[in-house]
Amino acid sequence: GKVPASSVLASAPSDKNLDAWRESGCRTTHCNLEVLQESTLVFLATKPHVLPGVLQEIRPAVGPHHVVVSLVAGVTLQTLQRLLPAGTKVLRLMPNLPCVVQAGAMVFARGSGAGDGEATLLKSLLSSCGLCEEVPESYINIHTGLSGSGVAYVYLFAEALAEGAVKMGMPGGLASRIAAQTLLGAAKMMLETGEHPAKLRGDVCTPGGTTIHALHQLEKGALRSTVMNAVEAATNRARDMAKD
Repeated sequence: GKVPASSVLASAPSDKNLDAWRESGCRTTHCNLEVLQESTLVFLATKPHVLPGVLQEIRPAVGPHHVVVSLVAGVTLQTLQRLLPAGTKVLRLMPNLPCVVQAGAMVFARGSGAGDGEATLLKSLLSSCGLCEEVPESYINIHTGLSGSGVAYVYLFAEALAEGAVKMGMPGGLASRIAAQTLLGAAKMMLETGEHPAKLRGDVCTPGGTTIHALHQLEKGALRSTVMNAVEAATNRARDMAKD
């Protein structure tokens, strides 16, 4: 809601990739250079192997007035700055899937040519899509393991919660809705109270009650260790992709 759709110009090789932009009221083109000519803030959202060709194509049109934001996984600020004109204002952004429902978690890092103004602009624009934080570039791969891939861990946990309720006799549709609302409510309490999750977890437990018995089973299944290992594995894979 911060930028009128008519102010957005999207470029892609095929019409298929542009249909959603047109339906939203954005302008479209098949010419990347046209985007540079008509825009100051430029987002790069390609597959990693496609990006070098795109940068080579647009490089002659990139000027000091442009702010270039890359969403491309595994491509470092150093690489972006090497493939663009010296001094280009470059930032690297890593979103996650819930951005599409304005509940995303995004982090970004700025290159040497980008200043406070560019960082403030990006954060202001993206705040409508969810949480947006500026971080050192070294955190971006960790964010991928924590939040980019982490959305899938949460879906798996939600599925397991719902299936547990189905096993005990609740209809599947109702169980899925309650599981989703349980995750939403728990997350909202973490964000709004600022409390450590261990504190909030302790608040739910009563001596000899249902929750502590359930938590005992989760501990026996090494839930915490398994999730930590998952974040580590995804982070390491993101780092490996950056080296490829």
